[in-house]
Amino acid sequence: MLITHDTECALDVLVELLNTSPQACGHEGLPDLAALRGFVVRRELSDVGQLTQGDLEAVRRLRQRFWDVLDATSTRDAAELLNAMIARAGTTPRLTDHDGHDWHVHYFAPGAALADRLGAESGIALSMVIVAGERERLRHCEAPDCVRVFVDLSRNRSRRYCDSRTCGNRLHVAAYRARQRTAPPVTAERGGVGVGS
Repeated sequence: MLITHDTECALDVLVELLNTSPQACGHEGLPDLAALRGFVVRRELSDVGQLTQGDLEAVRRLRQRFWDVLDATSTRDAAELLNAMIARAGTTPRLTDHDGHDWHVHYFAPGAALADRLGAESGIALSMVIVAGERERLRHCEAPDCVRVFVDLSRNRSRRYCDSRTCGNRLHVAAYRARQRTAPPVTAERGGVGVGS
């Protein structure tokens, strides 16, 4: 699947946002304004003014709407949810080259609220994935004890885990240990020809 750098960045922001949800991490990953500001800084989101408690609540509501899109039973349902979200965000596409970045498109108006910005940019990015017929690329980790979300951008849709170093390795180690427990014991043959015989 061929996607632009901007779309990939917006999908990464969406994944991180979804993974702050209690549904993904077992606790509220955005408990306060400091956590929301940390999210903005980590994701290098430009043009974000002073954040308020209202912004935090709006971002949490938006996050739930994205979960609803992820869990939609059909592409049509997902598309309808995305259309409503993008319309609510009030998209205003414009070209920009801020902060040393090359020309790219922002889908939010200057000074837009953080939730509107995230709804517009991540909503458009996810819409492009759906248009490409690749909705299943946004999915849950297959590790049995993990419900985190990731976007599989591999060529053949082969990625199974949110993080191969944690969930993937842990499952591979567990499978190896299980095979070792069920394998017949290896015994050294006695009476064979030894060195110097």
